[in-house]
Amino acid sequence: MAILGKLLRNRRAGETHLVWHEPSLAGPETLRLVSPEFADGAAMSAEHAGRRVGGQDRSPALIWGELPSDTAQLLLFLEDVDVPVSKPFVHCVAVVSPALTPEGLPAGALSARAPGAGVTLLRGQVGSGYRGPGPIKGHGPHRYVFEVFALGSALSDTVDGTPLTRLSPRSVPAAVAPGAVLARGRLTGTYER
Repeated sequence: MAILGKLLRNRRAGETHLVWHEPSLAGPETLRLVSPEFADGAAMSAEHAGRRVGGQDRSPALIWGELPSDTAQLLLFLEDVDVPVSKPFVHCVAVVSPALTPEGLPAGALSARAPGAGVTLLRGQVGSGYRGPGPIKGHGPHRYVFEVFALGSALSDTVDGTPLTRLSPRSVPAAVAPGAVLARGRLTGTYER
């Protein structure tokens, strides 16, 4: 497997297609997003990695700064921008109640088996719930971008007749009303095998 990683070393999705760049998710970058488990740009521990690579698939704790007072919901995405395909791989999508602030999300709150209070899991690219890092061995470090959007209005229940919980992850931004993003922030962790 390390040979495949080395062969694909220069192929990466890049940041161009992050949901961060979706017009419906544009907004002021005023939301501070941190984790007590890793600094921005630093390595994530093995416990946060996927089970397939020996990790525990345990989502890290996330803490956000003060939200705008009229925040109705938070939308969270986790994407791998270094996967060797054309677009970042969506590891997790969730809708979070703003009532969780200022504590944010505790570690493990994005678990598919037992999501934390105030967390509604939507579909990622492989089911719902947190899927930890599992990059190809030898491919080099991968960046995992946590993106949080404070929304002034709740997401639409459906998009073109499809319920929100059944949407593909790339279709979720269409459920955001124009101008609904009040603030947004991001945090990047890395992982390498």
